[in-house]
Amino acid sequence: MTVEPKPALPRAQVQRLDGDPPRRTLSASARRELQAAAIALLASIAIGSLLMLIVGKAPGHVWWAMITRTASDPYSLGQVLYKATALVLTGLSVSIALDAGLFNIGAEGQLTAGVLGCSMIGAALPAGTPAILAIPICVLAAATAGAIVGALIGALRVTRGAHEVITSIMLNAIVSGVALYLGNRVIFRGGTTRGAAIAPGAELPQLGFGGSSVNAAIVIALVGAAAVWWLRSQTTWGQAWRAVGQSPAAARTTGISVGRVQILIMAGSGALAGLAACNFVMGHKHAFEEGLGRGTGLLGISAALLGRMHPVGIVLAALVIGFLQAGGLAVADLVPKELTEMLLGVVVLAVAAAGPWVRRAEARS
Repeated sequence: MTVEPKPALPRAQVQRLDGDPPRRTLSASARRELQAAAIALLASIAIGSLLMLIVGKAPGHVWWAMITRTASDPYSLGQVLYKATALVLTGLSVSIALDAGLFNIGAEGQLTAGVLGCSMIGAALPAGTPAILAIPICVLAAATAGAIVGALIGALRVTRGAHEVITSIMLNAIVSGVALYLGNRVIFRGGTTRGAAIAPGAELPQLGFGGSSVNAAIVIALVGAAAVWWLRSQTTWGQAWRAVGQSPAAARTTGISVGRVQILIMAGSGALAGLAACNFVMGHKHAFEEGLGRGTGLLGISAALLGRMHPVGIVLAALVIGFLQAGGLAVADLVPKELTEMLLGVVVLAVAAAGPWVRRAEARS
């Protein structure tokens, strides 16, 4: 009679029996995303350095000047935070849509809608409206205006099969045209491209930083990032929208309404982009201005891709992009400002190339 040996316990189970806690390690996908982001940043620095050499400047000197001048100047540091605030929200907007298998390239139009809604509602409020009412009303107006545009994109995708990229681009132009039309007909005052000021109670407090534009909207951005992280990783709703992004057919077999999820996600994506208007209207200009926030929606795509669609990564990516924008002005005496603007495009291309390269390298190993 032979006695078969008992199968060995898994390592994690042995550790629990011995009283040692199991070690937490990064998942393969998390490692891959971190590698892609790191490679993209290094590639961007290398290409930026090459551009600096072309214009006859020492890269080390320029990079060091950019860092030290920005970090040592409260105004420049505040401008980094100001620019990053809106980029966090537009980056989150793009990321949740990508999670659900959709590409929201319409954050630009949704932000413009948010600027329009926030400024018009804010200007319509009585001057004596207390902040406890005025601020939530204007924040809600910005989010609602963006959500309406986003939901329309989602509805067209679900009901008519219209590709969200095409409808996003078209709605960007339509919303911009509507904003200009309303500006000329209703909003602009005194022959300018500026509207009436919002109620004083709707203004967000400034945070100082040498008189820079950074304001309390940064709290909205951080709360938005925390909310997206919680919904994305800790709730069944987050699992549902990611399941739709991974495989709509498989999601349907589990009882998930794919169309409903896509419309709601695009509405939420639009709301996040619309909230970025709070940074510009309530925190800085305190009125509608033609072109206010223009370009931030498209830069949000860069923040989402560089941050690898993770809320924490998007916050860090927004700070990097904000640093390039504000830091470029800080070294305008050393290199042309256009060079640092080119770096933003280089970052996008580097991120786009780094992800597939890491996946191919991992597959070969």
